[in-house]
Amino acid sequence: MIYGVSLGPGDPLLITVKGLQVLQQVDRIYYPGSLPGSSYSLGILQHYNLDESKFRGMFLNMSDDREQAEKTYAETFQEMLTDYNNGLDIAFVSEGDISFYSTFAYLLKHIRQHKLDVEIIAGVPSFLLGAAAHQLPLAVLNEKIAILPRAKNIARYLEEFDTVVLIKVRSVLSGIMPFIKDLNIVYCERLGTPQQFITTDINDLKDREIPYFSLLILKKV
Repeated sequence: MIYGVSLGPGDPLLITVKGLQVLQQVDRIYYPGSLPGSSYSLGILQHYNLDESKFRGMFLNMSDDREQAEKTYAETFQEMLTDYNNGLDIAFVSEGDISFYSTFAYLLKHIRQHKLDVEIIAGVPSFLLGAAAHQLPLAVLNEKIAILPRAKNIARYLEEFDTVVLIKVRSVLSGIMPFIKDLNIVYCERLGTPQQFITTDINDLKDREIPYFSLLILKKV
């Protein structure tokens, strides 16, 4: 069996009981990371004192070079396929929810093409932790929500939706600042980790170095 296991947004305690049980039982655990060898997921795995001889890292350059990324996905899948054909149970993990903008989606394509047994275990995406940490309801009654990655042109979404969640904001924040200055904002970064930072003051962002793991929740005044 191949398992896609969601790790949650950063706090190791936000993995599901089922997800943790799978990680404790499988023979191999693949985790994603970025070159030159850093991994958000690995820190969560290490919290549980799992047998690190089971770990296999898959590292990607943080770029838009899809050709190189697809080559890495294919190579990793071949390693997983060898493990699978040798009778091993395998987990591939991802921070947040594994079905939500996750690296696992590209491996799942190969898994389904080969008709391998797979189970996907859902988890907590970061924007839900952001809302919980700020004690902010994302939606009530018939309010509409939009979730946008790397969004540069957000004006029409702010007109149509009551709440807009912007993820992967590092590369676009400076360009959208004029559109959000009069909104209720919640900015979150590195949620669930000791470096967690949350603010509702847009001025806190002007000279701040924005990490990859950051998001904005925007609500109409």
